[in-house]
Amino acid sequence: MEREESLLIGKYRILQDDGEYRFTSDSVLLARFLRAKRGERVADFCSGSGIVGLHFFAENTGVEEVVLFEMQKNLAEMSARTVALNGLGGVFKAENVRVQEIPAEYVEHFSLILCNPPYERGGFSAADEKKAPCKRELALTLPELAASAARCLKYGGRFALVERADRLAETVCALHERGLEPKKLQFIAGKGGDAPYAFLLAAKKGGKAGMEILPALVNGRNP
Repeated sequence: MEREESLLIGKYRILQDDGEYRFTSDSVLLARFLRAKRGERVADFCSGSGIVGLHFFAENTGVEEVVLFEMQKNLAEMSARTVALNGLGGVFKAENVRVQEIPAEYVEHFSLILCNPPYERGGFSAADEKKAPCKRELALTLPELAASAARCLKYGGRFALVERADRLAETVCALHERGLEPKKLQFIAGKGGDAPYAFLLAAKKGGKAGMEILPALVNGRNP
């Protein structure tokens, strides 16, 4: 059942449906990882309910445009209703399209792309059919994601994502091979003393070598 929930920022609301994929804390951490620059044009790849794009907009000033890209029709339509619910039609747009097939009008269009991609490899059970594409690499691979980000970013634009910790090496390689130079890294752990389960990574199109390593987030907070 679809229902309104508070974003816990100002008066912003977001629509969620228990029958669809619900966002996790990793999406919120990604939305808080970078700050907006003046006149920022933002894309939210694999946007789901639109949580990353909406949260980023709510916590930043200077955002000129946010486009939500989601391949699942039900989720794309729900995020469009969230946009209307918050009266953000002048800034936000929801696109029902695969990341690999984003229209030519968005080539080198964005200054910032955010993405909480599917983390896992492998198949799924029939009961998980609707939620599986949000969790598993069934419709979008990491190299395809990196290529689409490079295609849609302006020169000097930024790409930020959250990924599983054990996929750090392949993520860095995939970005580097497509001209997206990793610039900022932060690991995420469940509690102090635990090995990280995920990381946040920001890259710059056409950037120079050199990466800032931030203190790890523990339970969503800096230690």
